[in-house]
Amino acid sequence: MPETGEKIEIENVNTPGRVERVDRAKYMAMREALLKGLTAEAPGMSVAEAKAALLPHLSEDLFPGGAKAGWWLKAVQLDLEAKGVIVRGSPKPVRLYRRLKG
Repeated sequence: MPETGEKIEIENVNTPGRVERVDRAKYMAMREALLKGLTAEAPGMSVAEAKAALLPHLSEDLFPGGAKAGWWLKAVQLDLEAKGVIVRGSPKPVRLYRRLKG
């Protein structure tokens, strides 16, 4: 696992070209948990369903009791959407699913 304090640059699908630097260990832990929890089938899961599905996969050391999971979920979601790893399904409200490799 990356050391705490090490940073990674992330994107935001809503603001192309802009990057933010965030804690690498927390980002990677949330990314892994989110991708484990998300379905690969459209229309996908609501954000609340995705959060419930990822919580059991989160590191208790980095996210004690799920603390700050909502903020990190959104940050990772927007970055993975920008990178084309996950897709925002329709209809509203927002639904998410993993893009199939191919």
